[in-house]
Amino acid sequence: MTHITSPYILIVGLGRSGIAIARFLKKRGNNVVITDSDAGLMEKGRELERLGIITEIGYHNDDTFDRAQMIIASPGIPLDMPHLKRASQKKIPIRGELDVAAEHINVPMVAVTGTNGKTTVTTLIDLLLKCSHAPVFTGGNIGVPLAHYFEGEQQAKVVVAEVSSFQLDTAMAFKPHVAILLNITPDHMDRYNSPAAYAASKWRIFAHQDKNDVAILGSSLSPFKKEIETLKAKRFFIRLAHEMPPDNGAHIQKESICFYRQGKKITGELTLSNIRPKGEHNLENIAASALAALNMGTPMAAIEQTVYQFPGLAHRMEFSGTVDGIPYYNDSKATNPDAVIKAVTCFNNLILIMGGKEKNTDFSPLQAPITSRVKHLILMGEASNNIKIALEESCDITTVTTMASAVALARTLAQKGDTVMLSPACASFDMYSSYGHRGDDFKHQIKQLKMP
Repeated sequence: MTHITSPYILIVGLGRSGIAIARFLKKRGNNVVITDSDAGLMEKGRELERLGIITEIGYHNDDTFDRAQMIIASPGIPLDMPHLKRASQKKIPIRGELDVAAEHINVPMVAVTGTNGKTTVTTLIDLLLKCSHAPVFTGGNIGVPLAHYFEGEQQAKVVVAEVSSFQLDTAMAFKPHVAILLNITPDHMDRYNSPAAYAASKWRIFAHQDKNDVAILGSSLSPFKKEIETLKAKRFFIRLAHEMPPDNGAHIQKESICFYRQGKKITGELTLSNIRPKGEHNLENIAASALAALNMGTPMAAIEQTVYQFPGLAHRMEFSGTVDGIPYYNDSKATNPDAVIKAVTCFNNLILIMGGKEKNTDFSPLQAPITSRVKHLILMGEASNNIKIALEESCDITTVTTMASAVALARTLAQKGDTVMLSPACASFDMYSSYGHRGDDFKHQIKQLKMP
């Protein structure tokens, strides 16, 4: 293909991160080619062509993959894609936007991963660090490509990155100064061949840290003894009320969160009654965020002030109003069973709306909490039948076809003392463009109920 000048870097995927890294690499003098099999992206391709980036849209060319000096796969691209498998066999390096952008960032980085809670913690760390570091650049899986860091004046003193397992799959040298792993529960089983493979991806966040770095570990990770023992960074643990305080880390007690360093309690604590987001999982999220901020030099007094003002994020157990005296909560971001379990245990007498895109998910862990907390389960979306099979003995179940039907039915079922909550345990892409789109529809339908 004579129109492509070698050597060149090939980017697979014309999404937000693919476009951002293509622009970044082109500005640094590289020959860049970007490919995407979606023919509907022609207009985006033409915009990149005007920048001197060669595009192949609507198809993948074997020769283009085979001749690349390096391939950058966007997070949503499965690594078992035949073109990538063949390139790997040819020893062509396959990396990701996270890795490539991070190695050019010359300020300390705080990185957050975990099955649940990533965006909440990333957002709160951003707020906490702005108390003592101005400005802060926050990006990654949260929706802003890390490569956008290079499009500003690059005056940030610290970068905060939300990191997904998909991004870590192609991270060959990623080295955050502070790395946080919140939790690991089975997810994305449509991409990984086992829960162990998914977990291994998450642990990669620590792979290149050294003794001068910091690793913050959630309370549920203690079974991963082998992985913890191999960490080279300084370890900070989150412990719950029934456990002993850690030498280094946070202890979530009955009335406060206390912090420890080298076995000594740090002056200052977070009073639980002043914390606004609901749920024990949010206490862990706050503890992890505060530990990261403390390790980056944020004073405890500033942490207290910021945490007490933090309301939580949209679509995460978001109070969405009352209808006929019944409270409604939008937890659309709960895209796996573990997130739903955490939400369900905050309430009794629930009318619960679940369902969405199938991800080969095991819904059986939901049996016990739904049996004890849920009065009626309303199902919608592609995964409805599998959820019903897994939970048919847990409570009464009704299947509907639209969010409007789900919310209308919830209204007829709910009685005084009940709560209605959307907490899907599934991705949204069977019916919606994102979990936010789904949550917004839920809130819209609540408003419709209130109209005369």
